[in-house]
Amino acid sequence: MTDHAALYAERLTTPEAAAALIPSGARIAMALGVGQPPALLKALADRAEAGRVGDIDLYYLLSTAIAGETVLRYELTDRIRPHSLFHGAIERRLEARGAQDGRRAVWFVPTGFQQAPSVLTRSVGVDTLLATVSPMDADGNFSFGTNTDYALAVSRTARRVILEVNPNMPRVFGDCTVHVSRVAAVVENAAPLLEAARAPQQSQDLVIGGIIADLIEDGSTLQMGIGGLPDAVCAALHDHRDLGAHTEMLTPGLVELMQAGVVTNARKTLHPGKSVFTFSMGDRSTYDFLHENPVMEARPVDYVNDPAVIARNARMVSVNATLQVDLFGACCSEYLNGRQYTAAGGQLDFVRGASASEGGKSIIACHSTAARGSASRIVARLDGPATTPRNDVHYVVTEHGAVDLRGLTDDRRARALIGLATPEFREGLEREARAMGLI
Repeated sequence: MTDHAALYAERLTTPEAAAALIPSGARIAMALGVGQPPALLKALADRAEAGRVGDIDLYYLLSTAIAGETVLRYELTDRIRPHSLFHGAIERRLEARGAQDGRRAVWFVPTGFQQAPSVLTRSVGVDTLLATVSPMDADGNFSFGTNTDYALAVSRTARRVILEVNPNMPRVFGDCTVHVSRVAAVVENAAPLLEAARAPQQSQDLVIGGIIADLIEDGSTLQMGIGGLPDAVCAALHDHRDLGAHTEMLTPGLVELMQAGVVTNARKTLHPGKSVFTFSMGDRSTYDFLHENPVMEARPVDYVNDPAVIARNARMVSVNATLQVDLFGACCSEYLNGRQYTAAGGQLDFVRGASASEGGKSIIACHSTAARGSASRIVARLDGPATTPRNDVHYVVTEHGAVDLRGLTDDRRARALIGLATPEFREGLEREARAMGLI
């Protein structure tokens, strides 16, 4: 038996025994998305429910049903306190139920995605990592597979690294591994990986996707966000050539462009020949594509989302969705109906990186209306925080067209953005712009 195999055998245990290593008062980082380990999270939730552990602070981005059915159950939030760096449906439900009971059930931590490793390891000082990984290789390394993001940084500083080894997790190349010598406990669980359903596309998505595709030149390097709109952009790019990928999230739409020979990375100026990402959510075919694929490289989010690194890709194009754009040009992509809806994620990271790239473009897109056409997404003033400040916004696109805000005076900006609104809202926006002294 090799030293690596011996270490593995020493650390191999049951989910219940591994969860028992986590004391009350622990500060845990839970892996993002597909990396959330079902057996470990159930064992921890069972211990909390039985009163054998408590006073735990749980930090994470992008929770899934795996967490929602275990450690993020409402009745456990007095023992396992959720600290979300990116809200979703689970956090919104927890907040709503807590408000009904007059208590807080989830805590939001504002941060950009690039900052997450530093926030978790330095500011918070998490002491435990829970993550799903691929089986150990001959050198004693586990791959974080779909989820390098902040897990890699935490694995290098946490006192307790507890891993769930799943043969369904792809082994991915790049800077994305943790050695068995750093691991406190290993459990094995051959559970199917979570698969993310694609967001349904609306007619506006297809129009916007075509407009954005026309802004993207052959040889550009892409970052795509999540949702029906970025998927529509990918669908509209199949006639392009020699595109590259440097993206925080690897989506099925991007994988399909790789499989079709549209994304070749041949003209990339950083990591030529390689598609670089920090996490992935998709279907089984996406994960199969990732497994031991030499053209794919997973790297930590504080590298992938570093604007200075992003800018080293010539003709970098970032495409992200937003919820509101105000007449100054600022975007709110995380706040809706008076409450935190999602989070900033990596939007500003890529806006700034693409803007600094030679020949780069950052594109923010949205439908012109919300609430079945009853509300305009082009507004006089934002209803929440500015996810992307006006000074950083480059292109804005709706189904009514695209505008390049760079170099425009504030009055010309306001008029250009009013032109992106649905016609029935334009007169009202003009009145508000005049009242504000913009035009």
